Amino acid sequence: MATSPLAVAELPLKTLAEFLESTPPNARIQISDLVERKANSWSIKEPDIQLHCTSDKCSGTRSFCCQSDTLWVHDGWNFKFITYVCRNCEGSERTYALAVFLPKEKDGSGTAIKLGESPPFGPHVPSRVITLIGPDRDLFLLGRRAESLGLGIGAFAYYRRVVENQKGRILSEIGRVAKRLNASPEILKLFEKAEAETQFTKAIDIVKAAIPESLRINGQNPLTLLHSPLSEGLHELTDEHCLELATSIRVVLTELADRISHALQDKKELDDAVTRLLNRESREVNTEPAKPAGSGESSA
Repeated sequence: MATSPLAVAELPLKTLAEFLESTPPNARIQISDLVERKANSWSIKEPDIQLHCTSDKCSGTRSFCCQSDTLWVHDGWNFKFITYVCRNCEGSERTYALAVFLPKEKDGSGTAIKLGESPPFGPHVPSRVITLIGPDRDLFLLGRRAESLGLGIGAFAYYRRVVENQKGRILSEIGRVAKRLNASPEILKLFEKAEAETQFTKAIDIVKAAIPESLRINGQNPLTLLHSPLSEGLHELTDEHCLELATSIRVVLTELADRISHALQDKKELDDAVTRLLNRESREVNTEPAKPAGSGESSA
């Protein structure tokens, strides 16, 4: 690479922090604050960035700081590894492999390409979604990565397989919520029947009236929302349409997992609260002091 292949005006413009946080690999981006002057030379800037930290201590978005030595660069293309560490737990790391182009006329800006990163690029997937899909975790993460890279056909194919494979598991979790909400034995038998049904459409029809109201998304049956895109032929769709469908499947599946998790947790918290209050009342009754013998008023 001797010169920048694209004119600067043709490239998307981002800050270096935005580039590191949200740009997928292989995208060529113009960076407004790529380098800074140090000791009569130029080095890549080291802004703090916001990433999801998966450590038990954090488990959320945290500030990450650069731990690499000064990243000196020269005119033209430079290839660098940059490592960031979570400021909070000081354990989680993210390493980037970058190609950066520094023009001869310097104003602090330049061009950058993210050649790769470890752990792999992709927005955080909530643990409750992984719990819902169970054995197809890896397929779902492949779909999420394909979606983040704009690969619609790939993302749609992965998500569709996950939903089809885990139909029974999803129905089982919805049935758990119904049981926690004290559904009748007849309703619970419908969920058992639906789990055993091999055809998704028939399974949905069996439990369509039994879905707990708290799990309905905008008033709609979440199973119907998930199943509706699956009937479309993959070979008939454009990549853009596939990407839209893939995103919709992922959003609905995530929302359903969130609602199931909250419904089960809320019921458990309520049960625990009632149990604690009942136990407290029982202890108060048992520890009430007995009246001494003969303490009653004597008759005249």
